Amino acid sequence: MDNKAHVCVAAAVATTAALYQLWRVVHRRQGGQQSDGRSTEVVDGVAGLIGNTPLMRINSLSEATGCEILGKAEFLNPGGSSKDRVALFLVEQAEAAGKLQPHTGSCIFEGTSGSTGISLAMVARAKGYDCHIVMPSDQAIEKSQLLERYGATVERVPPCSIVDEGHFVNVARRRAAEFGAGTKQQRGYFVDQFENPRNAEAHFRTTGPEILRQTHGRIDAFVHGSGTGGTIAGVTRYLKGRVPGLRSILADPQGSGLANKINHGVMFAATEREGTRRRQQVDSLVEGVGLNRLTRNFASLLRTDASCLLDGAESVSDADAVRMSRWLMAHDGLFIGSSAAINCVAALRVARQLGPGHTIVTVLADGGQRHLTRFWCDSVLAARGLPTTAPASLDAF
Repeated sequence: MDNKAHVCVAAAVATTAALYQLWRVVHRRQGGQQSDGRSTEVVDGVAGLIGNTPLMRINSLSEATGCEILGKAEFLNPGGSSKDRVALFLVEQAEAAGKLQPHTGSCIFEGTSGSTGISLAMVARAKGYDCHIVMPSDQAIEKSQLLERYGATVERVPPCSIVDEGHFVNVARRRAAEFGAGTKQQRGYFVDQFENPRNAEAHFRTTGPEILRQTHGRIDAFVHGSGTGGTIAGVTRYLKGRVPGLRSILADPQGSGLANKINHGVMFAATEREGTRRRQQVDSLVEGVGLNRLTRNFASLLRTDASCLLDGAESVSDADAVRMSRWLMAHDGLFIGSSAAINCVAALRVARQLGPGHTIVTVLADGGQRHLTRFWCDSVLAARGLPTTAPASLDAF
């Protein structure tokens, strides 16, 4: 690895750690107590740092709309994203089911665009497992670098359709089966975050209750994107059962067909129009969200009577995602990743639709540190004809 790569990794890890420690200091000054009275002064290892992230007011967006636009700061988890919750929960569930036993040479396998892999590598290292991550080769290289620093084996494969045996998810499943063949103690566990319903359950048990507690139940809309579908499914199901009239809105990047599925009942994206269809329809700079298929987690929001727990969807272009990220950096000092940016664009639109006096909650899934070579790289943006600076006003959206 060259010096630039080392600097990139070190800066990303140091910045995330500093942000997290700053929040912990502020939290301790506020009493060092959780809502149930338990002390937060000492936690049990890395697992104890996961969750209970703050809900912050995004000042510039709130003041411009007259609404309270709140972001759950999931980038303050120790692994730097909301995927820490899922990684810990799925590994602990596998242990409880006897599928994993620490310190036996067993290995955790997963296909991921990056963030879940980083969280799994962290949890694996803390618990005594090896970790093998398969990811598309077009994802930001710093994600691979972070995975390597956590000791994971990283396999980058060319992007292709889920029906192709070379798709990163299919390769990870195959690697797990190969690893576990013919051994009793050494097991290969395939996490299967896209189709494992415990992904959504992790957010139903943790993220949803935290949002309800932090808003005191005063929330009018929840806005979030969908990659695996775990966060939006788990949080939506939890809050809708407890907050009358809550609207849950999907934020969807360009090239994804999910927004059209929610708004019109048909899975379709503009890149599938006649004469424009590509092998990879989700051709977006945004990483980690947007699909042209229904995962088991996302499909749980679609009821058998053809109704849907989601109340609508907002499609967000790469240009608007980039503009929002630069706006929040310039006006709020927020350094966010690409999925958080599309969430904020959609949250702004929902706030304008609802009008002043409403509360909209979204999730800031990760920070910009793991997007330095793509979403936060001016030369990459310029090559795609995308803006590189903050817009003059929010009228740009």
